Formats: sequence, structure tokens, C-alpha cells
Amino acid sequence: MSKRILITGGTGFIGHVLCRELLARDYELTVFSRQPAETVKSNCGRVEAIRDLQQLRSHPGFDAVINLAGEGIADKRWSEARKQELRDSRIGVTETLVEVIRSWEQAPDVLVSGSAVGFYGDQGAATVTEETSPNDEFTHRLCRDWENAAKPLADDGVRVCFSRTGVVAGPGGGFLERMLLPFKLGLGGRLGSGTQYMPWVHRDDVVGAVIWMMENPDASGPFNVVSPNPATNAEFTRSLGKVLRRPTLFPAPAPVLKVALGEMARLLLTGQKAIPEKLTRENFEFRYPDLEPALAQCIAPGSSR
Repeated sequence: MSKRILITGGTGFIGHVLCRELLARDYELTVFSRQPAETVKSNCGRVEAIRDLQQLRSHPGFDAVINLAGEGIADKRWSEARKQELRDSRIGVTETLVEVIRSWEQAPDVLVSGSAVGFYGDQGAATVTEETSPNDEFTHRLCRDWENAAKPLADDGVRVCFSRTGVVAGPGGGFLERMLLPFKLGLGGRLGSGTQYMPWVHRDDVVGAVIWMMENPDASGPFNVVSPNPATNAEFTRSLGKVLRRPTLFPAPAPVLKVALGEMARLLLTGQKAIPEKLTRENFEFRYPDLEPALAQCIAPGSSR
């Protein structure tokens, strides 16, 4: 009998690709989304769609749960109201999810819950592993509380993993989609000094890592889901320009970004030289460990899915 998986955030940039990969492996999927069922099935494939987690209260249970729900952190300027939306869409949903799971007849074997390398805050040029102490700022507190909301299930004997994901590159959406037009017009350039690290990762490797965490009975705790070859913003800019065959002569000065974006400018002007130490130790195989081939795949004609 195929295993049953509950996924939150299944229609998102990562989630819809994850759903299709899991379906190809003969898993049975239930997707929580506030979008209409027809939209969910169009994006994700042959899945059961639910619009309210409370529908699953006192459910017989699922074998695994993958929790990727969350508003896009860079979609809007960070007002106090927006910060609360980001917290509610991550922490609030996770708290509800845990409460519902605890009502099931049978607990899942594993919960893989979303997080981000923003957990560490700004780390400058220091190498960041899963053991690195965080810098206390908004992204750290957001990710810390998001992870803490899922941790009670570990007390119930559920294996809990956290996917501390980097900046995700993939075709057909995400941050790269927003960058392409100015770069294609020859108007791209580094952000600020360009020395800040961008802990990038290809979407296919995020999907692979999430499935690996779910299927590996020895995996638990946080995993940095980032390329083993981190790049500075200047290096990323040069690589994208090279792949697009366009110059990258128009830097965005830090003061301009701070005026335009406020506190959210820290997402662009600071970063982490994060490495996937635990995944590397477990011999996880990245499909796109190097930046230029990853970017080339993202912009190749017909690569969107």
C-alpha cells in the first residue's frame, strides 16, 4: 500500500514540484491550500485538496507530513502588519497543524517542516553550519518561532526535520523570475557592495532534500538546504549576466535599497555563507551544486514546470 502524505504549501513555488515528484513515486497526497480544489489539482496533479486543516481533526492519520506553508517573505515591504502576516502564515499555521496532528488516531512517522537560513541572521563572511549561533534579528526570530511551533511533536515520538532553505532558484517563478527582466535589458548589477553571500539552491535540490529527510529514518533536526558552493551577490550577478550574455554594469547602491525597501533591504544587503554540512556528511547528492549550470537550467527554453 502506498504511503499517505499531508502537505501544506503544496501549490507554492517549491510545493507544486514536490507534489508531482511524490506522485511519480506513487505516494498518496492530501494538499492543504486555501485555493479552490480545481486550482490545487491543476498545479499539483492527482491529489486530494482541503481548504481547512480542521477538516482533518480526528483523522485516522498520515504516514508523513510536509509543512511548507508561508507567505513570501520578500513579496511586500515589511510593515508591522506584514511582519504579523508572515508570522501567522508560518507559526500560526504550524501551531494549528500540530494541534490537528495530535488529534489523529495514529501519529505520523515524520514531520518535515519548513524553515530558512534566515534563522542565522546576518553572518557576514563566516561559514555557517547547522551549529552556528544565530544573530538576533527579525528573520532569526521568525524562523526560530516557526521551528519551535513544530518541536512539540518530537515529544510525541514523531521524527521532526527542519529544512533551512536558502534562496531558491528555479524556472517559472521565485526571486529569479523578478530579476530576469532588468538583467535581460542589460540593467542588472550587484546589490550594495556585492560582498554579501547569497546562500542559493536549485529548486530540484530542495525537493530532493525534503524527500530525503522524509524517507531517511535517521534524519532529524535542522538541515541547511543550500548549494555546497555558496556565492557572493557579486559572483551571482556575474554568473547570471554570463548565462544571459548581458553586461551587469548597474549596481543598486545600499542607501537606495534602504529607502525603497526599509528593513526588508537586509534580505538583499546581508546574508549567510551557509553550507549543507549535515547533508554533505550523509552523502546527499546535489543535482545542481554549481551556480552557472543551475542558472542555465532555470532560464533554458521549456524548463518551466
